[in-house]
Amino acid sequence: TSEVVNTGEIMVFAGPDFVVTVRHGRHGSLGPLREDLEAEPEQLAKGPAAVLHAIADHVVDDYLTVTDAVQNDIDQVETSVFSPRGIQGADAGRMYQLKRELLELKRAVVPLGRPLHILATEPMRLVAPEIQAYFRDVADHLSRVTEQITAFDALLDSILQAHLAQVSVAQNEDMRKITAWAAIIAVPTMVCGVYGMNFDHMPELHWRFGYPLALTVIAVSCFVIHRGFKRNGWL
Repeated sequence: TSEVVNTGEIMVFAGPDFVVTVRHGRHGSLGPLREDLEAEPEQLAKGPAAVLHAIADHVVDDYLTVTDAVQNDIDQVETSVFSPRGIQGADAGRMYQLKRELLELKRAVVPLGRPLHILATEPMRLVAPEIQAYFRDVADHLSRVTEQITAFDALLDSILQAHLAQVSVAQNEDMRKITAWAAIIAVPTMVCGVYGMNFDHMPELHWRFGYPLALTVIAVSCFVIHRGFKRNGWL
């Protein structure tokens, strides 16, 4: 039910008077971007660097869209973990899936940081200083995406640890309940075991009210033990 991060690849070859793009995968369509650039002749007049900036800006904007979708998924997982339903409403499989998505997104985002830093800071013959200012803006957006991915990964680790802690607490509570009931059942088992022996000289064996007395002792003992466990929060 969560977002699945699918990646593609865009290669850009730029020269003094040309820009060639090669796309791999079903993602990263540049058709609308080309239409927007053709509608702004002043921007196109700045040369191939302006086109390269538009492509980089388009890709990074897609990263921001994906991180917003991933954040919504993480918020849902966090809500399910800390909801009144507790471990019943949480899904560890979805948490691991989100971890895999973050890893896939990180593989796509991080390698772009170094090229954008070069385009934004180092002098280049094909990139005018005014275009470098645009690249600095894109690099800042990419840095924001990288920081978000790191924060999401740490948050998912915390959510997963909290979920595991809840599971451990629930298991301890179940074991306490099982132990308490076993202690209660041990009383009638012990009494019945003693009176099940084939001895003639047993306490109150031939007394008319011996059987009701044994049942009463069992019932009172079980009640007292049950009340003690209930008071201590074991049941």
